[in-house]
Amino acid sequence: MASLAERMRPKSLTDYVGQAHIVGPKGALRPALEAGRLPSLLFWGPPGVGKTSLAQLLAQHVDLPFSTLSAVSAGVKDVRDEIARAENDRMFAPKGRLLFIDEIHRFNKGQQDALLGAVERGSLTLVGATTENPSFEVNAALLSRCQLFVLKSLEESDLRILGERAMELDSELRGCGINYVDWDALTPLGAGDARRFLNLLESLSLAAKHDGVTELQSAWIAENAPRAAVRYDRAGDMHYDMASALIKSIRGSDPQAAVYWLARMIAGGEKPEFIARRLVISAAEDIGLAHPNALTVATACAQAVERLGFPEARIPLSECAIYLACSPKSNSAYLAIDAALAEVERSGDLPVPFHLRNAPTRVMKELGFGAAYRYPHDAPGNFIAQEYLPEALRGAEWFKPGTSATEAKLAEFLAARWGSPKE
Repeated sequence: MASLAERMRPKSLTDYVGQAHIVGPKGALRPALEAGRLPSLLFWGPPGVGKTSLAQLLAQHVDLPFSTLSAVSAGVKDVRDEIARAENDRMFAPKGRLLFIDEIHRFNKGQQDALLGAVERGSLTLVGATTENPSFEVNAALLSRCQLFVLKSLEESDLRILGERAMELDSELRGCGINYVDWDALTPLGAGDARRFLNLLESLSLAAKHDGVTELQSAWIAENAPRAAVRYDRAGDMHYDMASALIKSIRGSDPQAAVYWLARMIAGGEKPEFIARRLVISAAEDIGLAHPNALTVATACAQAVERLGFPEARIPLSECAIYLACSPKSNSAYLAIDAALAEVERSGDLPVPFHLRNAPTRVMKELGFGAAYRYPHDAPGNFIAQEYLPEALRGAEWFKPGTSATEAKLAEFLAARWGSPKE
């Protein structure tokens, strides 16, 4: 027997739950649907949010014959067969055929290119579904011929609607004799995935029937619900999105969020070395001279992680993430090197001033290399005001101390020697 998620696929757009920004009363596709037309589309979103169901319902709504391929198993020949089928059907289906390709990001460039002509001619309306960022996984030519829509994880209220509908309409589920469900306890376990949620509801209902339980109470659900696998992809967008969330939480001085995103990455199976590298970068980029010891802590964390591995590595990672989040912030060193690199790009290979050059040979000494250099340690306070930049850049400044206590001392140090600004 098909799973509950399969049995409860919506029969029309009015039954479809979620993605109101696409097919709701004010959704982006509403004008085209009301005109009976449908452009080629790309659906990008996590598993279980209704990509396949929506493609089927859209074809039904605009009266297009529907075909489907899975990029996991289909090849160029399968694509060409579908194109030929659509071309042959034009007499009977003048609007063409809708071809739904699941996991379209798995198609290589040749397979994607095979679709271009048919999409351009209108014999095929393409609807591709992907869990990966199409900007990277779908070639530009195909991307330009499709409208891209981002599908969102379902809200808990959406999952409750699906659950209540299933309890009412599915005969197998009704046969379990469940007369109460604590939806507040159950819907969070769906994690925005309709397929996961409905199959969990079916699994728990069958278990309850076996045990003679008629109410799915919170405590019973917690005891009997299988532990859901954490959704994470170390090679995909989630890998970068969560790393970004971790770093931005540290930059924003929020240790609670930082340790949460760290936990998500650890639970998802992220490599500890990758996390440690991100923390070292954050210590240098976002904390920098406001608290230079942060880089020492992050480097020590990276060394500890390399020696320990999981599960123990979680402890120094947590310590470091919290320490960085609680540290004062400055990106002055980051801005300084980028500004200096931009100057190098602009002004090119300016010569090193003669007084800063070494003179290891007699000829170089005769040419004046290093002759005008004054040794700072020979002066009071170990400082002599002299120019260290090429003549064309005299007086330029790239490093500008921030407002942290540590950098205020740096600014005071520099002003006492060079004036403010540098003269």
